[in-house]
Amino acid sequence: MRKASGMKLTNRLVAFVTMIVICAIFIIFIGGALSFRKLGQDYLTHYLNGVVEVIDQELSDPQGGASMSRWLPKLLKSSNVVQLTVTSPHGVVFSYKGLELLPDPNILYDSEYQLQLNPQYQVTISSIPPYAEFTYSLGAMSFISLALGIVIFGLVQGVRWLKLQLRGSELLETRGRMILAGKVDDYAIGNDYEWPGTASLAMDQLIKELKDARQERSRFDTFIRTHTFLDQLTGAANRILFDSRLKSMLQEPDNHGAVILMRLSDWEETIAEEGKQNADEFIQEISIILSNFIQRFPDTMLSRYYDAEFAILIPQQSAKEIKLFTNQLLNAVERLSPPSSMERDNWCHIGVTYFQGGERRGRIMDEADTALRSAQLQGSNSWNSFVKENSWEDDRGSVRWRTLFDRVLTQGGPLLFQQAVFKANNEVVMSREILSRMKDERSELIKASHFIPYINQVGFNQRFDKAVITQIITLLKRESTIEVYSINVSVYSLLDKTFIKWLMNELLQVPRPLLNNVMFEVSESLLVKHLDALRPVLKKLVGMGCKLAVDQAGRTIVSTHYIKEVKADYIKLHRGLVRDINKRQENQLFVRSMLGACENLNVQVIAVGVETHKEWEVLKQLGVAAGQGRLFAKEDILL
Repeated sequence: MRKASGMKLTNRLVAFVTMIVICAIFIIFIGGALSFRKLGQDYLTHYLNGVVEVIDQELSDPQGGASMSRWLPKLLKSSNVVQLTVTSPHGVVFSYKGLELLPDPNILYDSEYQLQLNPQYQVTISSIPPYAEFTYSLGAMSFISLALGIVIFGLVQGVRWLKLQLRGSELLETRGRMILAGKVDDYAIGNDYEWPGTASLAMDQLIKELKDARQERSRFDTFIRTHTFLDQLTGAANRILFDSRLKSMLQEPDNHGAVILMRLSDWEETIAEEGKQNADEFIQEISIILSNFIQRFPDTMLSRYYDAEFAILIPQQSAKEIKLFTNQLLNAVERLSPPSSMERDNWCHIGVTYFQGGERRGRIMDEADTALRSAQLQGSNSWNSFVKENSWEDDRGSVRWRTLFDRVLTQGGPLLFQQAVFKANNEVVMSREILSRMKDERSELIKASHFIPYINQVGFNQRFDKAVITQIITLLKRESTIEVYSINVSVYSLLDKTFIKWLMNELLQVPRPLLNNVMFEVSESLLVKHLDALRPVLKKLVGMGCKLAVDQAGRTIVSTHYIKEVKADYIKLHRGLVRDINKRQENQLFVRSMLGACENLNVQVIAVGVETHKEWEVLKQLGVAAGQGRLFAKEDILL
């Protein structure tokens, strides 16, 4: 795999030019020094040859040998000759030795000459080489110094000019490094000084096309999910998604709740008399009212089950709450003005039935339809409930729930269980999700899916989240474990400034390596709803070293653009998508869409609620990174 160069282009060229110039100066300096040395030696040799020639001529003259002792020492002294000896086969004819004190005798230049006119004589000379006693002088070396100064000045100016010319290339390289670091949005548009200009413009265009392609892919993925799972007129869930969600809930033994069917009478006649456009507008009005009403309960689903029939799935609520909700819903719907083709007092009928884990989906829908038909027989706008015994019925009100929560939190917080998440490639534990449980007055365990709605209702979100986070941080400090613990945090807690201040103070007291073992999970639907407010909070958590996961992905149909906005590490699929995915092509399509949205964003997709090997094989083929469910490990108590 190619890697980005660690050295800038400008630095490379500057270093290259500087090295070349310095090497040239060094070569010229060495060559000049050797030339000076050779010229000095040639001059000395030439001069000494002249002295030897004079001595040879004097020795040829019978009177010359006697006169050498008068003039030769003066000549030798002025010529920097330290020692001269004239010998013959009979001995030394003449000897001269100067009185100068030499700091280093090794610098003497020794030479021997055989006389031409007097072959029997030999002259040995030791002299001081030229420039040996000279030191550096600005005056004497002024031209060389000037030349070196000009070269150095030219080098500095040349390097400055080169940097100026290559500044655009350096800007382009810096931009490339930032893009490789993941800051594409910050450097989507290049600087006007970037060079080469064609490369900069090409990069701008490619980034623009990439952003358009990502947005188009996000829109296309949303389009696919919308047309697969949503009603095109109202935007509510369609029958496929409703049946899938209800079936998934019925497969959990601890789940319970209610299904509400609302049917409009004489719908075909209304379309024939009023026209499809007016009929669709009336359907949209009803859908808006129903959508507003279901906001009071978490995890509630509204579906346009048929053309003139709506279905509402309300989990984990008591029969008392369902009855109150149905009465209020009917009163709100009756305020509408129905089309003239409908009887004003007999156009809307509602059927209600209750369910608990283990029942069949078809039976539940038949019960709701039976209750609805009973309401129709009354001849007026009304609702009817299917009579059945509910073993799960809990008559706790808000006061009893508040008392239970207060007792549990005062005693140190809820019981914590954990369930491991396994990697798909080697099935090694990747993380452990923390699951909360609490005991009621009869010491029976209550799952979080049952009591979390009431925690939101009585406003104990922050106290509950603080209790869980405190226990996990205490565990990390005490055991210094390498396990990654995933903590579910309420979005409403993260929206509170007081809670965020407390959380940051707690995390600042934890060593950075331990923070890498903490992962916070937030719900996808609430994250998208409060994305602008949560973005800076989640950025702070990620900046401190914590990991981020978005859970319950796919519970509602939303755009996946939030994945890039919050820079999540993991996306955890809702268990309703995973259940029997080997038999549901529409769920496989949804998972493929989610995986496509996470591609090239360094985000891994985790399947939650894996129960069978067939489900796991299909999920691995689709490309999920990890799995969680009873197929791998059951829920074990942590604290």
